[in-house]
Amino acid sequence: MEITYTFAGFLVGFIIGMTGVGGGSLMTPILVFFFGIKPAIAVGTDLLYAAITKSSGILVHHRNKTVDWKIVGLMALGSIPSSLLSVLILKQMNAAGINHDRIITLTLSVALILTSMALLFKERLKQFSKDESSTAVRTLHQRFVKPVTVLAGALIGVLVTFSSVGAGALGAAFLLFLYPQLRAISIVGTDLAHAVPITTIAGLGHAHIGTVDYLLLGSLVIGSLPGIYLGSHMGKLLPDRIIRPLLACLLLLIGIRMAVA
Repeated sequence: MEITYTFAGFLVGFIIGMTGVGGGSLMTPILVFFFGIKPAIAVGTDLLYAAITKSSGILVHHRNKTVDWKIVGLMALGSIPSSLLSVLILKQMNAAGINHDRIITLTLSVALILTSMALLFKERLKQFSKDESSTAVRTLHQRFVKPVTVLAGALIGVLVTFSSVGAGALGAAFLLFLYPQLRAISIVGTDLAHAVPITTIAGLGHAHIGTVDYLLLGSLVIGSLPGIYLGSHMGKLLPDRIIRPLLACLLLLIGIRMAVA
C-alpha cells in the first residue's frame, strides 16, 4: 500500500466528514495532478472509492426515514441508462484506440465548476425554488417535476461516469430546486441513496473496461475511514458558512485549471 495514497484518502475523507461533499470533486484532481494518474484510471478508481465510503450512509438514512425512494427511482430512470451508455462510449473509444483523457478532463472541469456554483449559490437557489409567485417555478413544480427529475438524473449519470463528479453537490442542488418541500436532511439522504448505486454502476463499468487500479483503491479506502470519522467531529466545530464557500472556491479554481490544462 502506498502511504501517500493512504494520506490522500485520509485528507479527502476528512473533508467529506466535515462538509458532506468533496469526494469525487477533490479525489480525482488530486490523483491526476499530484500523482500523475491517467484521468480514466483516476475516475474509475474514485467511483468505486465513493461507492464504498458512502454506502453505509444509506442504511442510516433509511432507518431514519430520510430517503424519498420515489424520487430516487425517478433519478435512477435517467442516470442508470445514461451511465451505461457513457460506459459503452468509453469502451468503444478504447477499442478504436481513441485517447479519451482530454474528454474526461474537460468533463471533469465542467462538473467541478457546476459543483462550485451549486455550493456558492445554494441559499439563493433554495429561496428561488420556494417562490411560488413565479409562474415558471409554479408550473415546473406542478406539471413537469417528474420528467425534469429524470432528465436531471440522466445528466448526473453522464457527468459521474466521465468525471466521477456530480452525484453529490449537483444532485443535492437539483433536489433542492425541484423539491423545496423536502427537509434538508431528506435532501441529503435522498441524494446519497441515488449517489451510491450510480457510482457503483459507473465504477463497475470502468472496472469492466480496465480503468480501475485496485491497489490504489485499497490505499484510498484505508485512509478515508479515519478521515471521515475525524472530519465528522470537526465539522461540528467549524461553521458551514465558512467551510462551504472555501471548498466552492477551491473547486472553481481546480475546474478552471483543468479546463486550460
